[in-house]
Amino acid sequence: MTKSFVLREYIFTFIFWLVFTIVLWCNFQTDTDKYLASIQAVIIAISSFMFTHFLTNKLLPKALRAKKMKRFLIQTVMVIFLLSIIFSVIFTYLEVSPKRQLPPNFWDHIPFLWKGFYMSLPASFLINGSACGIKFYKEHGRIERDHILLQQAHLENQLKLLQDQINPHVVFNILNHIHILMKRDTELADFLLMKFSDILRYQLYHCNQNLVPLDKEIEYLQNLVEVEKLRWGNELDVKAIWEIGSKKAFIAPLLLVPFIENAFKYVCRLPGHKGYIKINYKEEAGNLSFYVENSYSDVTMYKKKDGAGGIGLQNVKKRLKLQYPDSHDLKIESDGLVYKVTLTLKLSDKNE
Repeated sequence: MTKSFVLREYIFTFIFWLVFTIVLWCNFQTDTDKYLASIQAVIIAISSFMFTHFLTNKLLPKALRAKKMKRFLIQTVMVIFLLSIIFSVIFTYLEVSPKRQLPPNFWDHIPFLWKGFYMSLPASFLINGSACGIKFYKEHGRIERDHILLQQAHLENQLKLLQDQINPHVVFNILNHIHILMKRDTELADFLLMKFSDILRYQLYHCNQNLVPLDKEIEYLQNLVEVEKLRWGNELDVKAIWEIGSKKAFIAPLLLVPFIENAFKYVCRLPGHKGYIKINYKEEAGNLSFYVENSYSDVTMYKKKDGAGGIGLQNVKKRLKLQYPDSHDLKIESDGLVYKVTLTLKLSDKNE
């Protein structure tokens, strides 16, 4: 595709300068013989091509990359003057108008050269100005495309980094649960190991995508909640409601994991009080409503290391800002007894 584009550009350039030469010849041959008009047209076309090519393909891209357009403006003026001098020499010694006798003394030619020079300035300015305008538009577009691609690559790398910071934490927690249960209940440990296999399979084969099917993500979260419920047993009252209206929706993988992890990690279990966690996940018409509530107490804040303001939630806030910049609303509330997270966002209907 790139070779085809370059070939088309070469063909366009050739046709442009060929038409330019023919137009010059048609104009010149009305005042002089056709042979002389051909020489004039060819010399002007070649010199114009060389100067404009140097200006637009060498100086302009360099000036745009270095952001030194003032220097380029000076260089452009110099090129216009040089090209006008060449035109002046051609018009003076290869006359377009009927032949006239030049003075024998070269210094007496200066008025004729000067007249040809300032008469050539508009033509030289038009040729170089048009070429620079076209090239500037193309170069500016290319720079903008490169900048967009660079930004996209940067965002993808940033998202990958944030996602990688989440995955090991989840894996560590589950393995730790299984290790503890193997000493007390091998059947339950075996069940959790199968759940962990499903979780790991999802992380290995789906989480490397920008978006994943919503039902797959829900299945992963359900497995995660099930593991946590089995781990805590009767110590916590866990209620989770999952409602999916469309199976065609897509969501960023592991986006909601930190909310669920923190709910289980920082749930309050003061003496005489049974902790609780409520999870409500609802999707309707491409809109997601996610709500997590858990018992909470400032007394247990000394245990907190990466809770509401820690790494996990900071990561998910960054991911929401990057992947759902204008289509999400996140609220985190706490009154000292209850901790609530409410998230609404617009889901995608295709895997982009």
